[in-house]
Amino acid sequence: MRTLFALVAALCATAASAQLPRINPTPQQVADGMRRIALPTEARIAIETDEVNTARAQALLSATPNAKAKFEIVVGERGDKAVKKYAKRIPTTAEGYYLAVDEKRIVVAGADHRGTAYGLQTLAAIMAADSVCAAEITDWPAIPRRGVVEGFYGTPWSHAARLRQIEFYGRNKLNAYLYGPKDDPYHSSPHWRDPYPEAEARQIHELVEAARLHHVDFVWAIHPGLDIKWTQEDRDKLMAKLEAMYALGVRAFAVFFDDISGEGTRAEKQAELLNHIDDHFVKAKGDVLPLVMCPTEYTKAWANPKNGYLPTLGTELHPDIDIMWTGDGVVAEIDHATLDWINPIIQRPTYIWWNFPVSDYVRDHLLLGPVYGNDLDIAEKMRGFVSNPMERPEASKIALYAVADYTWNPLAYRSDEAWEAALADLMPTQTDHLRTFARHNASLGRNGHGFERDESVEIAPACAKLLADYADGGRVSRETFGPVMGEMFQIMEAADILLGGGEAQPFVDEVEPWLHQFKLLGTYGLQVLTMATDMQQGQRYAQAHRRARAIRAQMERIDATENQNRYQPGVKTGSKVLLPTLDSLFAMATRRLNAKYGLALEATAMAPAATLSATFAQLAQQPVRKQGQEVVVSPSLEVVRWPDGGSLTVALAVAAPLNNVSIDLGNAALASAFTLEVSTDGQSWQSVQSWVYGESELIYELNGATLGFVRFTNTSGAEREVQFKQMKLRRRPTSTL
Repeated sequence: MRTLFALVAALCATAASAQLPRINPTPQQVADGMRRIALPTEARIAIETDEVNTARAQALLSATPNAKAKFEIVVGERGDKAVKKYAKRIPTTAEGYYLAVDEKRIVVAGADHRGTAYGLQTLAAIMAADSVCAAEITDWPAIPRRGVVEGFYGTPWSHAARLRQIEFYGRNKLNAYLYGPKDDPYHSSPHWRDPYPEAEARQIHELVEAARLHHVDFVWAIHPGLDIKWTQEDRDKLMAKLEAMYALGVRAFAVFFDDISGEGTRAEKQAELLNHIDDHFVKAKGDVLPLVMCPTEYTKAWANPKNGYLPTLGTELHPDIDIMWTGDGVVAEIDHATLDWINPIIQRPTYIWWNFPVSDYVRDHLLLGPVYGNDLDIAEKMRGFVSNPMERPEASKIALYAVADYTWNPLAYRSDEAWEAALADLMPTQTDHLRTFARHNASLGRNGHGFERDESVEIAPACAKLLADYADGGRVSRETFGPVMGEMFQIMEAADILLGGGEAQPFVDEVEPWLHQFKLLGTYGLQVLTMATDMQQGQRYAQAHRRARAIRAQMERIDATENQNRYQPGVKTGSKVLLPTLDSLFAMATRRLNAKYGLALEATAMAPAATLSATFAQLAQQPVRKQGQEVVVSPSLEVVRWPDGGSLTVALAVAAPLNNVSIDLGNAALASAFTLEVSTDGQSWQSVQSWVYGESELIYELNGATLGFVRFTNTSGAEREVQFKQMKLRRRPTSTL
């Protein structure tokens, strides 16, 4: 980064038109910003702040000290002698700051040490531009706690990725990193009671130190509810674990009780334990931040105030303990109605755990689109707002950059502007190609939460017109197909450039399978458009058909071999607009070709093997897919509250001989509570008996019967809480699904 006084030679001594560079997050109040100024090489310097800020200020400002110089540089906090005359201009809100840059001075005055750090961060952004603008900025955060919760299911981030993330948070004024990866065994079961091994403990300490340097609170979370026993022994072990983390330098803690069932869900026991931690650990230490907890009922979708769980927390939990909340659903937008419902129940402003851009329930998709949908005038109703990201940390930065902007100054937040700035921040020299990739990788596809984001927004009208014109039997004009054809060329170019590397290589490494799939999508599109526009040349048309089918098969091969997690394996791109458009156009063009030339070419580019329906919301949008010899229903990460009489039905696209159906509800004792039925035509049903395999998997033998439908129903007479871990329909090797 350039130092301030290295820019002098490039600046004019006279005032000239200039523009303040974009600062993320957007400051609350900005004056001036339209004058380019020249700055002297000597200054009166007064820096009074902590060692981290002092080092940062000295690295940023390399003026020669001169007690007689007219130009002054002042850095400090409220109460310091250095900034005394600017005291009235410093915001009273914690972490606020006052910044002034003009011909006579540079002033960075914080409400506290972190405010000074943020003022220096803003100054660095101003200085990173090609010219220095005069500016007067008064700034403060609208929401006290802002950041990220690494709380997803799946592969935890690497140590190197976490270090990069912490630097990114500090640079964008996010102040909280909640460490709670579900698949860290020392955060959750089976080893939450045990200390970290030496190597892992050393990495935790390194993260704590990195967070301190970047003014980020490292909040270590423990998740004991899966197997906790409300005994003195377990309480002592939990307290000992907290002490061990304190010894590693951790000064902020959270306790998660999400996604559990059974004994661990008792509100009065949770409150008793948390209050004990608050009294005998948090307050006793004196240098530990207020405790954060995630409740078992963390969403309105399955909260029931009448059962007393949330009211018990609101009444019994110490008022300084923060309570997390995901909104009206597990994945939901946050608005006034959401907060007006929950805050009175828990008797405090809530701490939002926002499940975006987390993709642990749609792992075959990338969520690279804009951040939008949350109300902009609700800051005073929240104590905190943290985003749960994807397991791909670099790809998550696009959304997290915007979350930083939203949580600091929501009234000024503009989602499209923040998205564009995030792309430029991640890839300054390849922004256009990244934009092409990101705008077609934003949809979640069908998912169990029914949450969706816009995708391919700019090209969607052209795609709709192309299909409409072609379906109408009219000749497709260049004006109609030209924009879509142009997009295909842009897609291919973007994929090639990004795969070539040279910028943000960790991001490219994370998304490489999607980039290869993206290149194939563009190539497939060109062949389909050739089919649709070369009707008079039958031979060329048929060749395009064959090539389109071959490319589509390559896409399916990538989907079947890359990113093969056990939840939603595969690689989807352009799944909301582009791919459906191209598949539909392929089918229409093939049928037209067959009719014109008397051919019998296959008109379906790729058909689903099965569809799913359910009579209750929690599983109604669950994805179903073909995987080798099986049709697989994606498992649910959350506890499923299966109503009495509620059923889930899988319908095969073509009836096929099935060997068996396997279902895992996490508890073999639940076998008698559910009934599996099968049918050939969906009208006449026959029940099937089960046997237990392993600890909890139910096997229903079908012995090769040719079937088209499988239905699974709660017939117990009461709602059942289950863990929907698996449902697979296995066909006979000689059959075709």
